[in-house]
Amino acid sequence: MSGTAYITHNELTSALERLSKEMDVWIPVETGDKKWGIQFSKYQPGKAPLLERQSTTLPKKVLFPQVETLLRFCYQKDVEDRSRVTIDLKDLEDMAPAMVFGARPCDVRGFLTFDQVFLNGLHKDPYYAQRREKTLFATLVCETPDSACFCSSVGSGPADQAGSDLWIIPIEGGYLIESLNERGEKLLPKMGKEATQDQIESAQRFQEKAANERVGEGDLTRYVRAFEERFSDKAYWRDMVSKCISCGICTYVCPTCYCFTITDEMKELEGERLRSWDSCMFHQYTQEASGHNPRPTKFERYRNRVGHKFSYFPDKYNGMISCCGCGRCIRSCPVSVDIRQIVRQLKEEAGDCVST
Repeated sequence: MSGTAYITHNELTSALERLSKEMDVWIPVETGDKKWGIQFSKYQPGKAPLLERQSTTLPKKVLFPQVETLLRFCYQKDVEDRSRVTIDLKDLEDMAPAMVFGARPCDVRGFLTFDQVFLNGLHKDPYYAQRREKTLFATLVCETPDSACFCSSVGSGPADQAGSDLWIIPIEGGYLIESLNERGEKLLPKMGKEATQDQIESAQRFQEKAANERVGEGDLTRYVRAFEERFSDKAYWRDMVSKCISCGICTYVCPTCYCFTITDEMKELEGERLRSWDSCMFHQYTQEASGHNPRPTKFERYRNRVGHKFSYFPDKYNGMISCCGCGRCIRSCPVSVDIRQIVRQLKEEAGDCVST
């Protein structure tokens, strides 16, 4: 292992409090009075992270806020010529450095999809780029997958370190923190004390066990051609999503969904431009000003969702699947639509597909 530190369960809150004085620290905590869900929130003194199970919502909002102000503007009239109006644009202040502590490998892997779109294309998104540069991820090796998880089926796994800076490994009495790069190495002294050889060996055994565990059945990484053959099979898509109610929750809890809309909100002569999450499952998402909608039905919208993750995206980005297998879309769907079932059945009699 590279640089390591050990921190006990009792010392974890103190370590996070120290870090919170230097940066924004996001941790998974229970939500609401009933505490049914887990979401990532900024650390508050005395608040311990809940690491025993996967969060209900995800840390996507740290790099890609659900509602984000892109700029502020003000219309100003010329005092000498009232018919003339100028616009004063105000850039936002620099974003604070941050750490996401306790995310799962599938959560962090989702940002690799975002990187392709917001950083590696013809135009770089400056808002996402700044947050990406200033945010570190201390990722917890996953030991509690459930029946909805399928990370191994999309080329990942419970010990996937892709996109992480620090690696959190549960061992007896606490956690071993391992640095995965130079950025993570600098934070180790603030996380805990130097790990002993016994603690390092215990962490290695735990990590090896997780790395060898297979989560999910089958391989869902090679469905580009199968989707293309099934594209015109309207009966298939209607049957697969007949119970879908187009609520969009599958996209809002997805680590790889990045659809957004932009609106200008004004009061008198001042306003701000907002970027907000949107969903390809909403009827209005593709609604044109003329009234025409190229995807007017829910089967066409869901077909696009599946196609984007398992066909369009990997076809464009060297086979990279735009799905991390976290299972949130399955777990959160009110009518139990299972994307794994839909993708697996793409290959069944795909060669005999006909348009109806």
